[in-house]
Amino acid sequence: MAAMNKILECVPNFSEGRDLKKIEKIVEPFRGRDGVKLLDYQNDEDHNRSVVTAVGEPEALKAAVIESMGIAIKHIDMRSHQGQHPRMGAIDVVPFIPVKNVSVEEAVKISQATAREAAAKYELPIFLYEQSASRPERQNLATIRKGQFEAMAEKLTQPEWKPDFGPAQIHPTAGVTAMGARMPLVAYNVNLDTNQLEIADLIAKKVRHISGGLHYCKGIGIELKDRGVVQVSMNMTDYTKTALYRVFELIRIEARRYGVNVVGSEVIGLVPMEALIDTAAYYLGLENFSMEQVLEYRIYE
Repeated sequence: MAAMNKILECVPNFSEGRDLKKIEKIVEPFRGRDGVKLLDYQNDEDHNRSVVTAVGEPEALKAAVIESMGIAIKHIDMRSHQGQHPRMGAIDVVPFIPVKNVSVEEAVKISQATAREAAAKYELPIFLYEQSASRPERQNLATIRKGQFEAMAEKLTQPEWKPDFGPAQIHPTAGVTAMGARMPLVAYNVNLDTNQLEIADLIAKKVRHISGGLHYCKGIGIELKDRGVVQVSMNMTDYTKTALYRVFELIRIEARRYGVNVVGSEVIGLVPMEALIDTAAYYLGLENFSMEQVLEYRIYE
């Protein structure tokens, strides 16, 4: 693939994590397309959700995203969707992240253009969120998604919740989508050795910023039925200001009061190297360590 002058990242989240054939169809538009590179895609059966990570030239990436959205609309029916992760649509959220020679303002414009075109093509209501939000109360994805798919039909009848693009009513099978530009985040989950969901909920409440916890941390409790454990599922919206090791240690501290232990953690999708190096330096007790000492960083910078 030829070198790209401008690199924009997109990480669409689709409400299908169990049917691998459907997932492959949804991912296909990101393969073999000039100006686009598929970096990663992961599915989670408990969440019933797939996360795709792709980069590309802005216009080429926009075309891939819109095509993929059409396939998802064709194959995902939200009326029968069940999963642990909050969701409001077949294409639940579509963030655009500037990577190279792309400003946040350019990412906002691409998100707006993509939302406008997709909404018109598929008769899909789309909200703009984060940096692209048309009003302050729409910046937070959790606020937009509150009520989830089941409550969206009623929510969209309220004048203050008229979508930015598309009809003022949910798509009958695909629901509602949020789209916008944002800075990189880390989807980070910590698993606990208990099957009591209320414990994960209580710990999530302690660590997330909105209820008095850590800045740049959003979190909920989720049950992983196939493993018999629960999880504190988080989005770390600025890993440079709230490091992963801080939220990991806080969860471990809070878990002790309920007599449970952390049994592991996971990163969903791709993660900036700096987020992991920062955590490794903490646990190894490295003094005055910097990214400049990372071999791969020096090779590819």
